Amino acid sequence: MIIPSSQLEAMAVLKGKGKLRGTVKFYSVPGGSLVAVEATGLPEEGGFLALHIHEGSSCGGKEFADALGHFNPEGADHPDHAGDLPPLLNMGGRAFLAVETNRFFVEDVIEHTAVLHSQPDDFRTQPAGDSGEKIACGIICWV
Repeated sequence: MIIPSSQLEAMAVLKGKGKLRGTVKFYSVPGGSLVAVEATGLPEEGGFLALHIHEGSSCGGKEFADALGHFNPEGADHPDHAGDLPPLLNMGGRAFLAVETNRFFVEDVIEHTAVLHSQPDDFRTQPAGDSGEKIACGIICWV
């Protein structure tokens, strides 16, 4: 993947149940961040899955409970949390997404968590979009 005028600055390695694995890569761009996600080992039935940055600094606990809630330093209502991102489209167990956001800079999310959920975010339900269980998690670290 080519990211013009950007250097990879941070990354989270997603780990989930079974063979679910992935990466969430963060690049600095003017005014925000570019986030590139790749995941494999997803449920074969396909469909959309929610992706969020969470405020926790650990993926521990039952079903990644230590990831806590959405990254939301401004105290906004959902879906305006800084950590709310577009859904991933799971096609036969694989997904890829690249999105530019002005909701955070790379340095803002270091030592927070990237979380993949079992359902799509409905962008309405408070506080987290009724996005289902956390199925994969990774801690965001400088590379």
